[in-house]
Amino acid sequence: MQRRAAALYAVLLLVVGVSAFSLITVATPPELAFDSPEHELGETEEFQVGDTTYTVDAIDAEMQGGGGGGHGGGGGPELVRSGTLVYTNESALDTATWGNGSDVTFRNETYTVLVDGPNATSVTLEGTINRTAILQNDTTVQNDVQTVDGTEYVVREGADGNRTLLPAADYFPEPERLTVEQGQAVQFDGNEYTVAAVGGDGARLSRPITEEIEVSVSNHANVTVGDQTYFAHFPDNETLVLTTNYEQYQAHQDRMDQFTEHENGLWGVSIVTGIGAVFLIALAYLPSRY
Repeated sequence: MQRRAAALYAVLLLVVGVSAFSLITVATPPELAFDSPEHELGETEEFQVGDTTYTVDAIDAEMQGGGGGGHGGGGGPELVRSGTLVYTNESALDTATWGNGSDVTFRNETYTVLVDGPNATSVTLEGTINRTAILQNDTTVQNDVQTVDGTEYVVREGADGNRTLLPAADYFPEPERLTVEQGQAVQFDGNEYTVAAVGGDGARLSRPITEEIEVSVSNHANVTVGDQTYFAHFPDNETLVLTTNYEQYQAHQDRMDQFTEHENGLWGVSIVTGIGAVFLIALAYLPSRY
């Protein structure tokens, strides 16, 4: 009689546990959907924010994580969706710097940049003199400049063997000097620049360019597009939704919390009833002392 009653209760517990487990297997979490989002886009589609046009350059979906290994596990792989927006910045600037005292290549020649004080409005480009080449091409002088009492001299060899010291400042030609004014257009590095500013540390050159800029988009995260912030959602592997309806997302989160709470409760029922059924059967079949 005792065993029959235990078996009956065990079956009842198993029915309850199986019912709870069945509910877990068929339950589906609430889907996130937005009513009339500002933008619902696929790859290559465009949308406007202010005066700027944005294009959905890519939508990516890949499995990440999982394979933790060892006894600790690591969970299964998770589908992660992301995307990339691109737009063209028409007002971008490419800049270059001529530092005071630095050497720059200008008109296929090397010049030294010179600035006359912090209030200067122009820079001087001073050409460089290849002293070594000049001395080597002159068979009447030595190939090295000599310094005597702080003054540089070129040594000329006379036909009679006598040597004459020529001041280097008189022997070598004057370097070419070019003046470049602030606001002047110059050809530099294969492009036309404007001398945008001149200061004591040199000159800053700039030229307008168009620049393609990428904006990365993560699923269920904020993304700033121009001066507008959107919430990004990828409902599938081919669609990007941008919305400012944060209330709907919060409501979905509340439903997800409730779903998780109910699911955890069903798991608890399934586990407890299973353990209870095994415990009842084990007690019923314990050998009697009498």
